[in-house]
Order: sequence, then structure tokens, then C-alpha cells
Amino acid sequence: MDRLAYLASAGAKQLLHRQETIAHNLANVNTPGFRADLDAFRAVPVQGAGPGTRVFVAESTPGFDTSPGTLQATGRNLDVAIEGEGFMVVEARDGSEAYTRAGSLDIGADSTLRTRSGLVLQGDGGPISIPENARVTIGRDGTVSATSGSNNKSVSVVGRIKLVNPPANSLVKAGDGLFRSADGGAAADANVKLVDGTLEGSNVNPIDALVGMIAVARQFETQMRLMTSAEQNSREANKLLAANG
Repeated sequence: MDRLAYLASAGAKQLLHRQETIAHNLANVNTPGFRADLDAFRAVPVQGAGPGTRVFVAESTPGFDTSPGTLQATGRNLDVAIEGEGFMVVEARDGSEAYTRAGSLDIGADSTLRTRSGLVLQGDGGPISIPENARVTIGRDGTVSATSGSNNKSVSVVGRIKLVNPPANSLVKAGDGLFRSADGGAAADANVKLVDGTLEGSNVNPIDALVGMIAVARQFETQMRLMTSAEQNSREANKLLAANG
């Protein structure tokens, strides 16, 4: 069969990969702090005898969109959003240090401050423990205060959320939605500030995502038509050879 069929099938396969990326972004349009995955096509020359006039296409995910999401006021004392650049530090499921901007927090059964997904939030000195029946307030610098007592007048600082701001080009987004530093870790940055009673929304633009899905579907149909044309050309060529044979 003509090489056109193989090239078209390779293009169709990579378009399916792009469609998966767009669908993943669209599925997280309401996920707090979510950063959209980027995708890009690159040309790969076909290796072999003859002139290099044909290329395959390969889909890759070079990174993520660093633009911030919209801040949404919730009024909940355990909701925080990062103002500008930066991340909160959590302990991932595998025990490694990871970063997130999803600031919807809860108090776990062990009294530690955690994300809604159950990850332990890290303070400057490790996990932050909250006294029983205490009301929690979080300052702009990440300071966590607990108010307790019969008159709610006993205020104590129980820790400070570790806030970091590693270079965007040093971060890798993993399949669990968390970010990790390729440099092995990041130091606390006092310039990173929080906004309490607020959550940062996803930075996915649903309209752009839907338009992208339609465009990819049309491109996929084009690749399928090319494969059909290659099959028809091969069939007609075989007929001509048989007639002249």
C-alpha cells in the first residue's frame, strides 16, 4: 500500500492523542487551581531509502498553561487562593514533595491540615496540626492561627503554610495533577501571598476547548479520507496491472 496510508494513519493516531488532552482539560474546567495541559505537533522525517520528502507527525505535551484562573469568593475560612505566582507544598501519595494551587482545605481525622483530596499540607516545619474544636484562620503570609476557649479569645499560631515559587520551566506536571520540581525542591518564598475565603478556578477556557475539539474532529476526518483515497488508488493500480498482465 502507498506510504500515504501509513502517514495518514499516523496523523489520525496523534489527533486522537490531542483529543484526549483537550477532553482532559475540559473535564477539569471546574477543578480549583487546575492548569490546562498544552499540546503541540512536531514533524518527524520518514527514515529510509529515497529522498526525504515525507514526514510523520508526532503529538507531544510540552508543558502546561501558566496563566492564573479566576478568583472566586467563597467566604469559607479554610478556602485560600494564591495571589499571583506561587504554589502550596503538599506531600504526594508517594511521599514526595509536590506543589498545588488547589486551596480548598480540610482538617483530617488526625487533626492535620489537608487538601480536599486528602493530601497533607506542609508547613515550614512539616505538617500543621489543628487543636480540637478550634476555629482556623489563615493569614496572607500563610500563617495558620487557631482560636479556641469558651469565649473564643485564646488565639495561637499553630504553623505557617509553606509557600514556594519555583521557575515555571523547572516544573513538571504529573498525572495526579500535582506539580514537581525538576531541580529536586524549592525553598519557601516570603513574597507569595494568600487570599482567604477565596478559591482559584481552573484556567481552562471551555469555549476554546470545545472549538479545539471540533477542529480536531475535522482534521481526523481528513486523515480518514486520505486513508480511503490511498486504498482506492491501490485498488485501481492493481486493476491496471492485472489488465496489462
